[in-house]
Amino acid sequence: MTDDAYSTLRVSSEHGVTRIVLDNPPVNVIGATMMRELRAVLTTLADDSSVRVIVFSSADPEFFLAHVDMRIGEKMDVLQELAASAPADVNVFQAVGELIRHQPQVTIVKLAGKARGGGAEFVAAADMAFAAAETAGLGQIEALMGIIPGGGGTQYLRDRVGRNRALEVVLTADLFDAETAASYGWINRAMPADELDEYVDRIARNIAALPDGVIEAAKRSLPAEDFKEGLLRENDAWAATFSLPAAQQLISGGLQDGAQTPAGERDLEGLMRSVAR
Repeated sequence: MTDDAYSTLRVSSEHGVTRIVLDNPPVNVIGATMMRELRAVLTTLADDSSVRVIVFSSADPEFFLAHVDMRIGEKMDVLQELAASAPADVNVFQAVGELIRHQPQVTIVKLAGKARGGGAEFVAAADMAFAAAETAGLGQIEALMGIIPGGGGTQYLRDRVGRNRALEVVLTADLFDAETAASYGWINRAMPADELDEYVDRIARNIAALPDGVIEAAKRSLPAEDFKEGLLRENDAWAATFSLPAAQQLISGGLQDGAQTPAGERDLEGLMRSVAR
């Protein structure tokens, strides 16, 4: 695998650790091309026994993954390709999270910036996530767009933080700071930003250096939960809300007012609330 094989990812491997840097300017939205490239690289890595740990980070210090591209419907050819090859009973967005959750390697997110919507679902799909206390943030922004999370977020959140806090996250649509996210169990821990790189690198190397069979035994003993029925319920609810005129108006209005630009994304919650008013 080489970087020139991908347009939205930077991939490198060393000593059993593969590092995937997400790189889709200007704000790292999850587009159809990124989903296709993530599927390609993760499927290839799943068969590579020399790789024991995968670390995800971002090329943009402000935005880990902003959210799913609000213009993704313009890439219908790629979406149809992804849908045709997705596992049964999941939509194309859920397929990304399920691929991460069932990866044989240990998956770790290094979260320095913001992750909203599909970006927050991505974080929750990984085995572990560590965040910079001063700069990281997580939020399920979808309710302010007239929809609900549709990429596994409802199921991943309930599993991590419980039903009451999952409802809080989904229905307030607020951006949660890293320390609150850690206290809820959404991520493993928050730490000073200047310690994040060294900490994640150290645990990734230490896990990769474990004796043969230990990682496999741990993941077999602690398998990813089966959310098949929950994902179907989520998809039905997401599709129903997405088809409503209000959702299309809010998404269109958000784009007109600066969503998916750095300035607009810094306070996307405020922007979307102003559109709704």
